[in-house]
Amino acid sequence: MTADREISAGLVIYRNTREGIKYLLMYHGGGYWNFPKGKLEQSERGMDAAFREVKEETGLGKNDLVLKDQFRVTDRFFFFRDKKRIFKIVIFYLAQSRKQEVAVSEEHDGYGWFTYREALKILKHENNKNTIKKANSLLVKK
Repeated sequence: MTADREISAGLVIYRNTREGIKYLLMYHGGGYWNFPKGKLEQSERGMDAAFREVKEETGLGKNDLVLKDQFRVTDRFFFFRDKKRIFKIVIFYLAQSRKQEVAVSEEHDGYGWFTYREALKILKHENNKNTIKKANSLLVKK
């Protein structure tokens, strides 16, 4: 059984606060939180897709974000959509936000800035937990 392939890209966005590093998570409803991300358009590169999707989903543009060059996580998994098996590849980059305010798109029901511990508690999928663990260990090393 072959699977369709789908590639997405997004950003793990953080900011430094008095309480420490906080991560931006988008709320999809039903207790599901995730990083802002979306599908690559035809012939689009991962980084370009990540910035485009983040702008669409959060209102944060390139000028609001500072990219951390040394971070890139690729996530691979299978899921089913309408009884079709899909092989999904998601590329995450890491960026610091200069802004706290987020303009939520119609794709989401809300957003939040969470400490690392809070984010680990509300992220349901192991792959997302691993992504934030990698981001946090890079940021805390300093």
